[in-house]
Amino acid sequence: MVRRAVVKGVGHYLPERIVPNSEFEKTLDTTDEWIKARSGIERRHFAAPGQTTSDLAIRAANAALAMAGMTGADIDAIILATSTADLTFPSVATMVQHAIGNTDGYAFDIQAVCAGFVYALSNANALIASGQADRVMVIGAETFSRIMDWTDRSTCVLFGDGAGALILEAEEGTGTTDDRGILSTDLNSDGRYRDLLYVDGGVTTQNTGMLRMEGRELFRHAVEKLAKTADTALEKVGLAADDVTWVVPHQANIRIIQSTAKKLGVGMDRVIVTVQDHGNTSAASIPLALSVGVARGQIKQGDLIVTEAIGGGLAWGAVVIRW
Repeated sequence: MVRRAVVKGVGHYLPERIVPNSEFEKTLDTTDEWIKARSGIERRHFAAPGQTTSDLAIRAANAALAMAGMTGADIDAIILATSTADLTFPSVATMVQHAIGNTDGYAFDIQAVCAGFVYALSNANALIASGQADRVMVIGAETFSRIMDWTDRSTCVLFGDGAGALILEAEEGTGTTDDRGILSTDLNSDGRYRDLLYVDGGVTTQNTGMLRMEGRELFRHAVEKLAKTADTALEKVGLAADDVTWVVPHQANIRIIQSTAKKLGVGMDRVIVTVQDHGNTSAASIPLALSVGVARGQIKQGDLIVTEAIGGGLAWGAVVIRW
C-alpha cells in the first residue's frame, strides 16, 4: 500500500472585469484578428483597482473547500504558486491561511512563474507521500496586469488575472496506475535561458518592473520541453500518451498547445483549452483549466490527466494524476 495525494475539490475565481481584444485597438497598433491569430486569446480578466492576488486566491480557495465539503481548519498545509505576490513578504499563502480560518497548519509560496502550479503540486504530493501532511491546498493565483508594459503589443495582450485552487487528501492506494491521485511528477529548470522571460524589476532596482519576453525563441523551447516532460512523467509509471484521458496544459498560447499536443500524439479533442477566455494567467492557468474542465463535465473521476507547463527560469514540468 502507498499513500496517494487524491483530488477532493477544485475551484477558481476570475475578476469581474472582462477585457476583449478590441479594447487594445484603442491604444496599440493591433487588432482582434491579429491577437487571435497569434495566440488564440479572445478576452481576459483584469483585477479591479485595489484587488490583490490574495483576494483572488481566497475566492478560489473557498470554492475548492466548498466542493470538497471541508473548512479551512481541515487543511494541514497551503502551497501557493505566484509571481505577483501582494508584498515582498509575507507570503500570499499565509494571507489565504488567515482568511479561511486555518490556525494550526502551515503555508508558503512557490515562485516558478508559469510552471509554479506544477512545482506546487509536486511539493504537495511529496508532503502527503512522506506523511508530513494529510490534506494540502494547492493554489495558483496571479495579477499579471500589474506588471505589463502597455506599450508592448507583443506581451501586454497575452496575459490575464485569475486564481485556481485544488485540495489533495491522503488515501491508501495499491501502488498501481489504477490508483486515484498523483501518480508521477517531473520537474526541470535551466537558468541559461533566464533572458527569454523575466521581469526587469525587484530588490536590485527598487521597483516592481515589467515583463519582458523573447516570444519566438520561447515558443521553440516550450513545444520541445513540454512534450518531453509530459512523456517523461508518463514513462515514470509505465504509461503512454494513448492512456491519457485529458491533457490540461498551461494556457499560454493556442499554437503552443496545439504543437505540443501533436508532438505528444494527442488529439485536440483530448485537450482542455481555456486560453481563449482567460489569456495567460501564469501559475493560475492549470488550476483554472482543471476547475473549468470539471465544471463543464469534461473531467470525471477516474480520468487520467497530464498537466504540463513552462515559465521563466526557464522552469518546466509535468504531473500525471488519476482524477
